Parts: sequence; structure tokens; C-alpha cells
Amino acid sequence: MERLKEKVAIVTGAAGGLGVAICRRLYAEGARIVMSDINAEKLEPLSAELPDRTLPMWHDVTQEAEWIAVISRTIEVFGRLDVLVNNAGIVLVGTVEDTSLDDFRRVNSIHSEGTFLGCKHAIPAMRTSGDGGGSLINMSSVTAIGGFPYVFAYSAAKGAIRSMTKAIAAGASASGEAIRCNSIHPGRIDTEMVRNCADDRVSQEGSALEDSGNPLGIPDDIAYLVVYLASDESVWMNGSELLV
Repeated sequence: MERLKEKVAIVTGAAGGLGVAICRRLYAEGARIVMSDINAEKLEPLSAELPDRTLPMWHDVTQEAEWIAVISRTIEVFGRLDVLVNNAGIVLVGTVEDTSLDDFRRVNSIHSEGTFLGCKHAIPAMRTSGDGGGSLINMSSVTAIGGFPYVFAYSAAKGAIRSMTKAIAAGASASGEAIRCNSIHPGRIDTEMVRNCADDRVSQEGSALEDSGNPLGIPDDIAYLVVYLASDESVWMNGSELLV
């Protein structure tokens, strides 16, 4: 199928578990993809697997100049921007009491500030390229909705993404633009980031969630939803928070 033929997407955090799955699914549906990650060397195998229609780029999402450069390069190479997937992120384990200010700022700079900068600079690029529309897809989390005390900074950052998404969607709707913004809220997905927490206190909370009917998902469970939000099938989806 080619549900995304001719569309151009930027995927941040493309070298991670979710990022790889998202890129593969977008590519399979015909998209051209700028795959960005701060660990650019990890993008090389994915770029070789998905040739011709992909562009790997080093990208620190906390730096505004890097966002400007990535979006400018996207337009230069592919001629337009239709989709932005704000996927880059990290998780640090800690409650409100044992989270340091530096750790809180680090997590929030990548998640909430990175998402802010991506949307800020993607919107004018979408407005002036292609058909003037576009889809902003922000990766939030179930932690933005429920209480997860052992990943406090991560929960705060994902909550900020949830709120920003709604504000951006409302602004686009009020202006009559065909740019939409939605957030995805994954539960427990089998990625390296989640596995790295397995020996910490968060693993105890994860076990409780699994026992209560929230099993471990796989990255494709999220990637398929990204494809839907990137496609024209979701043109009436705006400001939604989609729990998976």
C-alpha cells in the first residue's frame, strides 16, 4: 500500500526502538523520511535497510539552530514537509524527592522543549510547502494521564507535551489552517529504554501494571497509529490524545 505516497516526514529519535519501527512503517507506505537522532551512527543500518527515500541526520532536539538546519535540509532535499513525529526522548528514574533539578531539566529539555521547537519550526515549513497542510504527531505517554511516581520528570515532560498538543491544535483550528496536531500515549512498550529500567523501582510498578491487564506491547503497535495520523485518513483528527 502507499497511504503516504509523496509525503515527507521527519522522525526524531529515529535510532531507538520506537523510531526504527515508525520509520519502517512510514517507508512501507511510500513516505520519504528524514531520520534524525543525536546518535547518528546508529542510523546507518536503518538507512541501508531503507534506501533512496531516506535521509539520516545528526540532530540534538534541544537546540533551536539544529531544528532550523534539519527542516531547511528537509525542504532542500525533498521539497516539502508534511509530517513531523516528535519521538526523541529519555527516561530517568526518580520520585519528586530524589529527582535532581539537573535531571528534571535534562528530561524536560529533550521532551517538552524538543517538541516545542519542532512544532514551532515545522508549522511554517508545512504552511509554505506541499499543499499547505500537515500532521504534527507528538509522542506523549500514559504517564501524562495517570500517576507514575517513579518516573516523575518523565511524567512532567509528557504532561507538557499533552497540553502543548492541544494548544497547537486549537491555534491551527482557529486560524483555519489544514495543520493538525495530535498526541500518542503509549503504555508499556518493549523498547531498550523500557528494558533499561528493568532493574530499578520502575520495574516493580511495571509488573503491577502487567498483572492488572496492561501487557508489554511492541513498537509496531505505535508505528501503525503513527501511519494513520500521518495519512490523509486522519484529516479530521486534531487535538486528540490517543492511548495505546
